[in-house]
Amino acid sequence: MYQKRSSGRSAHTSGPSRSSSRPMGGPARRSFAPRRTPRHTGQYLDPKLFINKGIIVEEFDHFVPEHAFEDFLIEEKLKKNITDKGYVAPTSIQDRTIPHILKGQDVVGIANTGTGKTAAFLIPLVNKMLKDPKGSVLIVVPTRELATQINDELKGFAPGTGLFSVVCVGGTPMGPQLRDLKYKNHFIIGTPGRLKDLIERRALDLTQTASVVLDEADRMLDMGFMPDMKFIMGLLPHDRQTLFFSATMSKEIEKLIHEFLREPVSISVKTQDTSKNVDQDIVRMKAGEDKLQALEDLLRQSGFDKVLIFGRTKHGVERLAKTLTVRGLSADSIHGDKSQGQRQRALDAFKQNKIRILVATDVAARGLDIPKVSHVINYDVPATYEDYIHRIGRTGRAGQVGKALTFIE
Repeated sequence: MYQKRSSGRSAHTSGPSRSSSRPMGGPARRSFAPRRTPRHTGQYLDPKLFINKGIIVEEFDHFVPEHAFEDFLIEEKLKKNITDKGYVAPTSIQDRTIPHILKGQDVVGIANTGTGKTAAFLIPLVNKMLKDPKGSVLIVVPTRELATQINDELKGFAPGTGLFSVVCVGGTPMGPQLRDLKYKNHFIIGTPGRLKDLIERRALDLTQTASVVLDEADRMLDMGFMPDMKFIMGLLPHDRQTLFFSATMSKEIEKLIHEFLREPVSISVKTQDTSKNVDQDIVRMKAGEDKLQALEDLLRQSGFDKVLIFGRTKHGVERLAKTLTVRGLSADSIHGDKSQGQRQRALDAFKQNKIRILVATDVAARGLDIPKVSHVINYDVPATYEDYIHRIGRTGRAGQVGKALTFIE
């Protein structure tokens, strides 16, 4: 145990853009007597769940794909863009899902975070739009950051194709989105609440939607987006392709699949709940000890190079980030009370190593690809074990060993 981007319409083309749009090992553990962890939900999580020695996992290193990207029946321009993007061989989720999506089948993909599922649906859908640009693709995601991240990845697959995309998320002015939606968009990427608002304003017409992607569907359920999702899906053409991606398969998820998809192909490359290459431990706080000082002491230790800290509330996260900054540590925060621009600037600064510490609510627990996070610290105990798994999944990526610490009071 340890001691103490804004929305905007993007044109994916190498030619001139249209004037109406913007171009798109720590100290040894002490023994402890189990005791109830104070939680705001009343649910008890045994502290032993947060202790696990990390090891290097090599299963994905030994995965041999059945296909190469050049084997897929896709347009030559797209193949070139894939090569230019530096992709060599498909990951397991890409290898198994792309052929089915290219055939127009509905697909359910169950996959751990960091397995390349975004490219698994973008590559065949870009190809679909190249072959028949009259329709459009709707991608529904739980958070603004994930919407922006998907649009950024789309740009890598679509230069020179003449395809347009728009990001429709809350926390940003609606005016630019209303303006951009007046023009043809091949990809519409957004969060459920903002998409519903735009539909109700008659700014977003879904009648020409050829494909819809529900990404991080379990997270959207957790965030209470079920009514908005059903509203949106109810307006889509019956003759459409539906792609459904989730990290978990619950009874609620099964109900959604039955309701939204037609004879889907189910593909699972999920390996386990807890990443084997994340070294997990706890920081036990005794009565009267200064939790903030204990955190600062940790952050000043060698090796805490790029640290993602999770807190429970928006107010607490903001206050913690400001306090750490005052104490001379480079930190910023992302949470629901910040505008999309503020959140994106903080996230970019963290990705580019301009700040060393990012304090966040669970808005950053899923979907975001942040390279080389050395540590995840749960300053507040997560609400559920599933939330814990997604939090610590931000470290130990790309075959590296990561470290996760959870404060226990």
